[in-house]
Amino acid sequence: MKKVVQTVPKITLRQLAVFVSVYQTGSTNRASEALHLSQSAVSSALTELESRLQMPLFERVGRRLNQHSNAHPIYIQAQAILGQSLTLEHYHKSQVGQIHIGASTTIGNYVLPLLLAKLYEALPDADVDMYIANTQEVVAEIEQLNIDIALVEGMPRPVDMKVIEQRKWRTDTLMIFAKHDSKWLKDVANYNDVNKCYELSIEQLSMLPLLVREAGSGTRQIIDEQLLQHLPNAEVIMAIQQSEALKRMVSADIGLGCLSQHVIEAELATGKLVQVQVQVAGIDLSRTWWLVWHKARHQSPIWQTFIDIIQEDRV
Repeated sequence: MKKVVQTVPKITLRQLAVFVSVYQTGSTNRASEALHLSQSAVSSALTELESRLQMPLFERVGRRLNQHSNAHPIYIQAQAILGQSLTLEHYHKSQVGQIHIGASTTIGNYVLPLLLAKLYEALPDADVDMYIANTQEVVAEIEQLNIDIALVEGMPRPVDMKVIEQRKWRTDTLMIFAKHDSKWLKDVANYNDVNKCYELSIEQLSMLPLLVREAGSGTRQIIDEQLLQHLPNAEVIMAIQQSEALKRMVSADIGLGCLSQHVIEAELATGKLVQVQVQVAGIDLSRTWWLVWHKARHQSPIWQTFIDIIQEDRV
């Protein structure tokens, strides 16, 4: 014959809150007012707690409640449990409004600020932390669960593809550029008035000094795959970690550069910098930007709001 085990209801936070209020106020009537519950609900919760603890907490003398000797130690423990519960609730609320966003350098400096403005417009109390580095470093932070979500320029190459989710986001184009009156172009390049750019052959470009981003960046990945393979004898004079520094060096006419259109669009518009087009088949400097996150990462409401903003921003 199967033995039937009678289960006893667990202690609830509501029962503890009722007990604490009764202990502090001295009556079920005042406790019901403080907790916005009916007096019968307060009495029922108190009785259930005493039943679960299998000990009296109050002695009932007529309509009065006198504290039993058991009440004080239970009150101390109940206060601690309710305090921890409140701390956990506050922590959860703060985490719901918190997001750690990673971005590779070009996106972080030139595209992410507008996306964050939209996020703050939707969620004024959002708590945002940002990590900006090259693609390789950002993906490594995703793998370590230090970042909730990231936007990167290069093809993500995580150590373990099974734990990383990656989604194509939008496209971008790299441009070769120079100072508008560069000494390097003076005698070798033709200026196209229609397209507002200089035109070079691949042979001519290979003889000019070239400034590029550092290895590990998404920009450098495309340059290696699509440009430098056509320039085996190119004079790459410097690898630079920051796009802004590279742009300024080109503006100082140290050499030609190759960066995202987003980095140099303001200078192209004012004429301080000028695009250099290379006349050769097979070079494609367009690239995909990626959205990356860890599959184990909790997708909070603010996470989903940011995703919605990103999806609207595809161009």
